[in-house]
Amino acid sequence: MKQMVFFVMMVFAGAAFSQEKPPAKEEAAKPEPMKEAAKPAPTKSAASRKAGRRWNEDARHCLEKASNTEVIKCAEEYL
Repeated sequence: MKQMVFFVMMVFAGAAFSQEKPPAKEEAAKPEPMKEAAKPAPTKSAASRKAGRRWNEDARHCLEKASNTEVIKCAEEYL
């Protein structure tokens, strides 16, 4: 029985390896990177965000804000 299972597995493995692989796609035209002047300036630097990190504090009061945008802005301080 074990020999039969092994034979069936080898047949399937041989069929999988013998399949023709799709040709490698040529590198698609990459969009032109944004110019330095066009990039938006970051609002906070990474160093200042880590200094004021409050991830262990409670941010549930942010849920009382009127709109989703206000909730998100409030909660970002706690990330």
